Amino acid sequence: MKKVALTIGLLGLAACAGTPDKIDNEKVFYAFDSAVVSDAARDDLKSQALYMKKNPEINVVMEGHCDERGSTEYNLALGALRAGNAAHVLIREGIEPERIKTISYGKENPQYPGTGEKVWAKNRNATTKVK
Repeated sequence: MKKVALTIGLLGLAACAGTPDKIDNEKVFYAFDSAVVSDAARDDLKSQALYMKKNPEINVVMEGHCDERGSTEYNLALGALRAGNAAHVLIREGIEPERIKTISYGKENPQYPGTGEKVWAKNRNATTKVK
């Protein structure tokens, strides 16, 4: 019984470690008032790193975004942390730092219009843009 469970667990890991078909406009999301990369976001970024390893001509801009709450200055700083932390995951996975640029849009360039927690949650992200 344990052997079957172990096999299923390994198959699940292999599926999670797949290389995406594209990474342009891929997003990883953050909790409110946080730039901590979650486990799910880390897994997504590791997949993006695999894509970049298989496509060495690809360079990216990591955009940091925030929801509409808080001051402009605070959100620009938080967006920079989000973009930088996402970029650091790629770098730890073996992507050369010169292939990654970061920019913070803070709350100034919302990707999803509207207000309320559902919209705010979508706007708290780091977005990968292929250059």
